[in-house]
Amino acid sequence: MRSIGWQSGALGTLARYVVSVLTGPYSRMMPWGTIIAVNMVGSFIIAFFGTLTLADGRYAVSENMRLFVMIGLCGGYTTFSSFSLQTLDLLRIGAWGRAMLTVGLSVVLCVGAASLGHILASRLNHHTMLVAQADIEEEV
Repeated sequence: MRSIGWQSGALGTLARYVVSVLTGPYSRMMPWGTIIAVNMVGSFIIAFFGTLTLADGRYAVSENMRLFVMIGLCGGYTTFSSFSLQTLDLLRIGAWGRAMLTVGLSVVLCVGAASLGHILASRLNHHTMLVAQADIEEEV
């Protein structure tokens, strides 16, 4: 797994780049690409996949595959640093209202998306309550 671990992060980063280019025209006043297309979608995917693929679930995959998707792909795709920098830029230009809206929307929409991903996958996976199964996953 170590030999392909960096590649999953690279794939996530490439996907993030493509989304950034595609959403650029819509993200001039507010970072909608980061809020919706990256952070919210990434939050949904990591919770959905994490819940769906638990070792004792219906759709179990190897721990290496879980780490590949959840830490590599999702970690490379959802970049909290971009959210932080875009919010700082809004604050620096005095757009406090838009900055606080960005923070609020990001938190509410991303936790909501993660919740929805977990709920949907839980229904497919014997109504499990877990999302992560290993201590290392819970730290990410």
